[in-house]
Amino acid sequence: MDILQFLIPIFTDYGYVAVFLVLLICGFGVPIPEDVSLVAGGVISGLGYANVHNMVAVGMLGVLVGDSCMFLAGRYYGQRLLEHRYFARMMTPERYAAVQDKFERYGNRVLFVARFLPGLRAPIYLSAGMSRRVTYMRFLLLDGTAALISVPVWVYLGYYGASNHEWMLKWLGRGQSLILLFSAIVIVCVGIWYFRHCRKPKKQD
Repeated sequence: MDILQFLIPIFTDYGYVAVFLVLLICGFGVPIPEDVSLVAGGVISGLGYANVHNMVAVGMLGVLVGDSCMFLAGRYYGQRLLEHRYFARMMTPERYAAVQDKFERYGNRVLFVARFLPGLRAPIYLSAGMSRRVTYMRFLLLDGTAALISVPVWVYLGYYGASNHEWMLKWLGRGQSLILLFSAIVIVCVGIWYFRHCRKPKKQD
């Protein structure tokens, strides 16, 4: 992937700061693939230029700060943002209506799933902030839980594939589907646990 080959030298030269800044830019909807950026961070860790566990932490921070900026911008500036050309191009009336429809149908689960939808993350987070239906802490919990699944997967994939690019690229292509499958399993397991332990009727005296 050309973007991967482009990012690796930059991350090698500038380390954690470059990884954080690129992920922050990704959060603003700039068309740089977040998954590829995280894999590139893992690659330089595998090559000995960074600590892989620290890279996971930096990846989490960059992802959450970038996502939070979009959510909070929507929350505090609302529809005024759409007067700006960049945000108007990102959030067309059709896309805004589609996102609101998903909120109506799926509720807060949209914020969890959005992390695995490249190209739709930023509009969904921006729209969530505009709607004022979700508190920031709820947003951070849902987004953070999803990031705890995706970020380590991509970083460790790059780490273990640093010396085997063919294997890494193959699993990079498959990774998004596998992460979605794993996330669905997690949601089902949590739902089962919740209904078994938290929805039991209270015994009457």
